[in-house]
Amino acid sequence: MSALNKIARTLVSNRRGILAADESIGTMSSRLEKVGVEPTEESRRAYRELIVTTPRLEESISGVILADETFHQKLTNGRTFPRFLEDLGILPGIKVDTGAKSLAGAPGEKITEGLDGLRERVAGYVKGGATFAKWRAVITIGDDLPSARAVRANVHALARYAGLCQEGGLVPIVEPEVLMDGDHSLAQCQQVTTSVLESLFEELDLMRVQLDGIVLKPNMVVAGTDSSERPTVEDVAKATVDTLRATVPSSVPGIAFLSGGQSPELATQHLGAMQQLDPLPWELTYSFGRALVGPALEAWQGDEGKWAAAQEALSERAVANAAAR
Repeated sequence: MSALNKIARTLVSNRRGILAADESIGTMSSRLEKVGVEPTEESRRAYRELIVTTPRLEESISGVILADETFHQKLTNGRTFPRFLEDLGILPGIKVDTGAKSLAGAPGEKITEGLDGLRERVAGYVKGGATFAKWRAVITIGDDLPSARAVRANVHALARYAGLCQEGGLVPIVEPEVLMDGDHSLAQCQQVTTSVLESLFEELDLMRVQLDGIVLKPNMVVAGTDSSERPTVEDVAKATVDTLRATVPSSVPGIAFLSGGQSPELATQHLGAMQQLDPLPWELTYSFGRALVGPALEAWQGDEGKWAAAQEALSERAVANAAAR
């Protein structure tokens, strides 16, 4: 077993999942403001410390994806976030993309940037304790969207990122997110997700990415947020698993779903329903952000007296998702 394969399998094994605490400074600041917390560097650090010091977190969480700012910060005990997580038995990860920007010549579509200087940044993150990385691409469903150019540009960038990470010793989490935004049907989401994943694995093969040393982080196949269609939990589970069976090679160790804006409870229900289907060649787990930490942020609201209640809210969601596996 290669070192990359061992890390990838650790991330998706033993009923645990991956916690995404990698919001950009702008996104995290906006979320803090919504609950009445001043969006300072210290408040962002304190919130992330609340997350990683949650009692028994390591029983449900295998890895935590950090933002660059957090990666270099320290807890009040003087330990850096990566070293603290390592001591807990949780793998430290790092978001390495620099965000989605407008794609030239493709109105309404995005391309994720961050390849420039990535080889050198990967070396620095490995030195700081990172064992895996994440890169998110976003695909929009709409009138005549996604375009072939947007899909190709994004899966090409994902494959180049994955290759650079593996070369540098990091397991890449490969995240092609087909967004929930819009009024599209479940069937439309399934068709687009299938097409995106087919293109992605063609690019990964072209770039000679070691498939047993990655974790795939796709969207679940769901109807758009503005759709009048409301599929059942079982419909979503079946459509998602059917899509993965048709596109994802069995050599991939695991699939860690993003929540994509679903409610915490619904994302967990969908994950649980997938586990009830016929045996699958990969582990199915979760890599949630808001669906895990959203309740904790609302409980905390910057009040030190609510620290324990916020951690309990996070623990409840983490345990529920582990149980769903």
